[in-house]
Amino acid sequence: MKKTFALLTATGAAAFVLNVQAATKWDLPSAYPASNLHTQTLEQFVKDVKELSGGELDITLHNNASLYKAPEIKRAVQGNQAQIGEILLTNFANEDPIYALDGLPFLATGYDAAWKLYQAQKEPLNKKLASQGMMVLYSVAWPPQGIFANKDINKVEDLKGVKWRAYSPVTARIAELVGAQPVTIQQSELSQAMATGVVDAFMTSGSTGWDTKTYEYIKKFYDTQAWLPKNAVIVNKKAFDQLSEKSRKALLQAGEKAEKAGWALSREKTQWYLDQLAKNGMTIVKPSDELMKGLDKVGETMLAEWIKRAGPDGQKIIDDYRAAK
Repeated sequence: MKKTFALLTATGAAAFVLNVQAATKWDLPSAYPASNLHTQTLEQFVKDVKELSGGELDITLHNNASLYKAPEIKRAVQGNQAQIGEILLTNFANEDPIYALDGLPFLATGYDAAWKLYQAQKEPLNKKLASQGMMVLYSVAWPPQGIFANKDINKVEDLKGVKWRAYSPVTARIAELVGAQPVTIQQSELSQAMATGVVDAFMTSGSTGWDTKTYEYIKKFYDTQAWLPKNAVIVNKKAFDQLSEKSRKALLQAGEKAEKAGWALSREKTQWYLDQLAKNGMTIVKPSDELMKGLDKVGETMLAEWIKRAGPDGQKIIDDYRAAK
């Protein structure tokens, strides 16, 4: 009897150990703080994956560039140093035009248009990432982009010579076209850059303005609603294929839920961010017609450059997007 009990106990212990060992651990680097809408979406996504997989897949979120800086995350996922990660697509615009698309000014200026652009972009984006051993799990748009500045900006010429924060090749190109001085600064470094005078103007969303307490340094936000760039959560394909069927299904289900919830949250919080900036002393400015006309020309130039670089495949994406509008 004692031997039988001992055998059952040992068998149970071994099974417990195997169950513990069966849990797969993944790392998920992100560049944004806990207050950010994308991070909030990621936090729920991680919980959903664990629940849906029955604890088989356990993802650790590393926010605020604590594991990798924003430009490093894609390479980390591609090399499987991190099995999953969140990237800003426009950060990789120099690598391939497909990454630049949703950063083109005034191509898609509202959430409905941005969603339609995403649908036109999705297949070629997945194809590009697949060639690099990765896949898109889901993507969420940022709120519309505007201009933060202390000086009066009534026309694009007023931006000439300003120290302009560029967070991607696309925003650096805008700086060149308006005559500003581009300075590459990622979000995690932005507060210090403003405090030390490294930058004094930039285009970004009200979300970033709130997260970085831009209102402590800059007092005007020109609500140009220029474009809605997207973050994408990408996965190393080999790591995905090595998961159990249950974990793969859980990851896809959680990703689908996160995409829907993330777009809704982004849309919901757009006005909230502007209200909070205003409450903290920032003036929300409706751009002048002259400024908007000048920015429209910048957008037209950049779209023409993009189509030339992307070729017939790029033109087809634009045609598909416009046909869906």
